[in-house]
Amino acid sequence: MARWGAGALVTGIVLLLSIPYGAFSAGYVRPPPRSLVSVPHLHGSSRPQQVHISMVGSDHMRVSWITDDKHAPSVVDYGKIAGKYSHSATAEDTSYRYFFYSSGKIHHVKIGPLDADTTYYYRCGGDGSELSFRTPPSALPITFAIVGDLGQTEWTASTLEHIKKSDYDALLLPGDLSYADCQQPLWDTFGRLVEPLASSRPWMVTEGNHEIETIPILFNHPFLSYNARWRMPYEESGSTSNLYYSFDVAGIHVIMLGSYTDFDSRSSQYTWLEADLAKVDREKTPWVIVCFHAPWYNTNTAHQGEGESMRKAMEAMLYNARVDMVFAGHVHSYERFTRIYDNKADPCGPIYVTIGDGGNREGLALSFKDPQSPLSLFRESSFGHGRLKILNNTHAHWEWHRNKDADSDVGDEVWIQSLRSSSVCVGARQAKDEL
Repeated sequence: MARWGAGALVTGIVLLLSIPYGAFSAGYVRPPPRSLVSVPHLHGSSRPQQVHISMVGSDHMRVSWITDDKHAPSVVDYGKIAGKYSHSATAEDTSYRYFFYSSGKIHHVKIGPLDADTTYYYRCGGDGSELSFRTPPSALPITFAIVGDLGQTEWTASTLEHIKKSDYDALLLPGDLSYADCQQPLWDTFGRLVEPLASSRPWMVTEGNHEIETIPILFNHPFLSYNARWRMPYEESGSTSNLYYSFDVAGIHVIMLGSYTDFDSRSSQYTWLEADLAKVDREKTPWVIVCFHAPWYNTNTAHQGEGESMRKAMEAMLYNARVDMVFAGHVHSYERFTRIYDNKADPCGPIYVTIGDGGNREGLALSFKDPQSPLSLFRESSFGHGRLKILNNTHAHWEWHRNKDADSDVGDEVWIQSLRSSSVCVGARQAKDEL
């Protein structure tokens, strides 16, 4: 396994930015900056580490982990009773090199079929510690934790602790995971930091700009580390790339798009999205949610216009499909918009939410444009996370929780009606389809 010294060469090439924190919201004084968190691996080379799980199809999970031992077996033993493993599965493994860094053996094992809303106990590699996860429900209600731009600072640890305190069924992360930025050992410390949560509930992620990790002239293999470590169920949704995919869970169709791969009308992603939306059956999945990294709507002064090309290419497809909500990251603050289409309020457009406030090392985006746009209903520069509880076919409840030291408090909340249940929007779409 590579040592930190091997990353020193890359560190000399990559500039790590440090943006000061500060107070923004009236009446709330921000605590001082917090440092990087480094979680060491204290066990033997064959001991599984960085365990995380993700959904695969309607009744399977993919268990992913890393061992320093390149000969450790890719096997998962699992069952419904602690210490008793009635099933076992084996599968593939991979590894990669990045300059002088060599990854450990990366294991990806698909297990199932599994019962919904059930706790399973499992161990990785034949000799790992026993872990457990709960499968999502097969029907509503369901609760998602949603957080972007996570990183691995003490703010990140605070966000993770707040997420852990309240129950949820799956986590959605719209890009920027580890902030390794070419320093590959940071992928390992990130995996160990999130393991307590990511090994117990499925984490469904998409890439951000910090996952690209290319260096002009020297290294031109984008997303190498991300694709090797965080494999998502892209093949099951007909995608040809781990950078965009979709999945169904409990009556929700979730689409994870890629802001940093081609998205124009001639691209594979565009063609895939068009076909994916055409297959959505709103009787079976009355809710449709989309996640990607660079926001299409943003009143913060940071990253202005960076999602505009993608918006122009794909917004009409999302609007015509009556997508209910769109979650993005990239901007390190929280912002919720009204329903929008083509820069105007529209009752049949998605609600857009920026949730890039997970705890990254670059700090908060503190400056918003004034006067505030009437399309922007709530905005604040604080670290935190969101919780989306979809109760039934027609209604959901959204909360944004800001970090406040040991506690998190609800800074914003709203009840949401599904567009599928809106007679105005359903009627307008049916009329268009008949033309």
